[in-house]
This record gives sequence, C-alpha cells and structure tokens, in this order.
Amino acid sequence: MTPQETVERALAAARCDDCIVIADETSEANLRWAANSLTTNGVARSRQLTVIAIPRGADGARAGVVSRAGVRGDQIADVVAAAERAAAESSPAEDAQELTGPGAPGAFGANDGPEPGQPGWENQPGSTGIGVFADFSPALGAAFQTAASAGRKLYGYAEHSLTSTFLGTSSGLRLRHDQPTGKVEINAKSADPGGSAWAGRATPDFTDVDVAAITAELGHRLDWARRQVDLPAGRYQTLLSPSAMADLFVDFYWSTGAKDALDGRTVFSRAGGGTRVGERLASLPVTLRSDPRADGLRCAPFVIARTSGREISVFDNGLAIPPVTWVDNGVLSALTQTRWTAGQSGLPVTPATDNLIFERAGGGGGSLAELIAGTRRALLVTCLWYIREVDPQTLLLTGLTRDGVYLVEDGEVTGAVNNFRFNESPVGLLGRLAEVGATEPSLPREWSDYFTRAAMPPALFEDFNMSSVSQAS
Repeated sequence: MTPQETVERALAAARCDDCIVIADETSEANLRWAANSLTTNGVARSRQLTVIAIPRGADGARAGVVSRAGVRGDQIADVVAAAERAAAESSPAEDAQELTGPGAPGAFGANDGPEPGQPGWENQPGSTGIGVFADFSPALGAAFQTAASAGRKLYGYAEHSLTSTFLGTSSGLRLRHDQPTGKVEINAKSADPGGSAWAGRATPDFTDVDVAAITAELGHRLDWARRQVDLPAGRYQTLLSPSAMADLFVDFYWSTGAKDALDGRTVFSRAGGGTRVGERLASLPVTLRSDPRADGLRCAPFVIARTSGREISVFDNGLAIPPVTWVDNGVLSALTQTRWTAGQSGLPVTPATDNLIFERAGGGGGSLAELIAGTRRALLVTCLWYIREVDPQTLLLTGLTRDGVYLVEDGEVTGAVNNFRFNESPVGLLGRLAEVGATEPSLPREWSDYFTRAAMPPALFEDFNMSSVSQAS
C-alpha cells in the first residue's frame, strides 16, 4: 500500500470532526570507517503513520495523537480509533484553531508556487541507497592512503537519508515533501600529543563533498598541534569556526519560542512582561534568518507537526512557512510562533523552520584563514561538545572544547592549546562581536543528530569565558 493510499484510508476511517494524517517513508544508507579502513555499511527502510484526531465540542477542541511504525493496511482503522480514544480522554487543547484548508489564509498552496525539484502528491516515495556514495567512497579510499603515508589515521562515518512525507487533512489539504539529509564527520589522529582534529559537512546528496579538501584541512590542523601550549582558564579573545558558531546559534534559535518568552521564562522575555522583540542584541549589524527555499538548505515549506508543544501545534499542519528574519541588523525581530501564540503576542505568525543562516548584513566578510591573519592574539576553537543549558533566563550554556583548540599570535597559528570548559551565552556573545567572516554551509557537531541545515560565518568575540581547564581530548 502506498503512503497516499494510507492517508486516504485513515481519513476515510475517521469519525471525529477533524482529522490529520501524516505518512512518512524513510530510506537510509551509511558508511563507517576506523584507522584508515572501512568497517561497516548498511541500508534501512522504515514507515511511520501519525493520526491526529480532533473532536470539537462546547468546551473546545481536543487532540489525540497516535504514531506507529510499520502499519499494515488492515491496521489503519485501529490506529485511527486509538487516536480518537486518546482525544476523548484528553483535556481541551489551549492551542486549538480551525484547520487550514486549500485556499485558506496562511495555508500552503498554489500561491506559494511549486517546490523546485519536488515530486507531486501522486508520485512514488523517494529513496536513497548505498549508491549515493558512488563518488564519495573512492575519494575516501584515496584519503585513507594519503593519511597512512603521513602517519595519520582517519575515523568517522557518512550517512544519508531521504524521507517522503505525505500530509492529508479532513479539510482537504494534500501536501507532500521529500527531505534529503546527509552528513559526513571525519576525525583525524596522529601519534603526536594532542594530535586529534575533527571536521564535518552537511550535504543533501554527497555530490558537493570534497573529501580531499576536508582531510587536507585536518592535516593542516594536526601540523599546528605539533607544538603544545598550556594556558589557564580565563577570558580570551576567541575565534569560533563556522561549526562552533552553528552549535551555539542553533541553541539560540531553539530558545526563541514566543510562548516561553511571554511567560517570562527565557532570555527573550522582557522585564515586566512581553518579549524583547525590537531590542538590539548585537554590537555589529548581523542577521539571523531562516528560509525553507535557501539554496543548499532546502527544507519543508509548510508545517509538519506530529505533536503539539510550546513552539509547534498540530492545528497548524499545512500552514505555509515564510522566510523569517529572527535578528535583523543586530535587532531581535521575530520569535518562533504558532497561530495561537501569535494571537497572544500580537506578532506575526512565524513557524519554526528547519534551517538557520547567520550572516553579516549586506554580505561579505573574510574566510577563517583571513580572520586568523588579521588577529593579534586569540584562541581558535574549531568545535564544541557536550553543550548544556545552565540558565534559560540568560541562555547561559556550558560545554567543552574538543579536537582542536589553537593559539593565534600575530596572524598565525602557533600551537595547540589544552581543552577548556566554557560558560557563555550566545545572546551575550552577540554584544561582544569583534569581527564576522563570510557565511558558509556549516555542520554543528553537538546538534548534528537533530539539525544539519545551517550556514554560519567564522567570528571573533571579545572575552569568551573559558571557565576551567578540561582534561577532555
């Protein structure tokens, strides 16, 4: 049975006032390697059916959600019935709205234009397989040989998935989105003390992954590490790589929920009530934005909500996701909103988007190498690890540096530095921006299991708080 047929049969089986059905079909492929040798590869396929039953009554609407994997045709009615029972047992939903339908205000549809490269509702689900690595694998083999000749070893993995999502509603919406997601992470090690470096790339299809360039970059960093420098904890002028920037500002983005801000829970809450939208956060004119059709970062242009939370609502399924600027020329300009929270805040409806772009207003800026060349003395941090929130009121984060902290002196990297635990807020860091480089596609290391579509610049910050020395390698 096709996902489209599954959606139609589930909607036909529903007896509640409104119903939303989401059918996902996913295929995956992966490679893993260690010590310059491929260790495993594999492929997998999965299906998931989510039914959202919505009965409406005098006391409001209720929502019952049931998700199950591997549902057969003869089990569809059982899933629908389970969702309807869950709805009957639930409390009225505070975020209840009328479902969007074809042509309704805000609904994704003909006015939004076709998604470039996307198949139609009637087409078969997309798929990936081990063939996605056809060009990547030979390049990886060549990198193994180069690393071995230099006395280095490569470890890592590559994975690719493609999820076809079919969304149908009792209000008449029939929407489909195919999402490819890929990433590669490579760790290079040498026999020298401190000889470990990491790099990662996100990719929709592996045609844009330059393995030779990645491993050459790692080799360069291992050369830097031949000289070891021990430094104490303290506040340092610090250069962050695009990957490190991605980890910090994805966390920033995940904290922009309007509901939590309105409730006074977050760094984006205004003292005395309301939100900080309209306040200046950054010392330089930088922009943080999302756009579901951004080149290389394409993601679903409409809401796909399999459950409700403080920042997403099942009632918004099928709502169009517009381009949104979260920070505009240094000023907080939007928070993630459902239709319900928009009614509370008086701000426009700005649903969460599955990508994030940080850039200097107007573009421009130098590469990481150019920022290094223009720096008198600073730490260079290439990636972050084990990031946790300490205080939501300031968005204070703690975490570790890992696989590459270096000392920059008079425009050159002069050695590798011991690791640190840091305590910093990305909101506070915006006020201490000293320089911003050119934006490029960037893979967060800590959050890459959840968020891969990011574009970030390297950036230089004043007084980055390295709160203690870490023994992490």
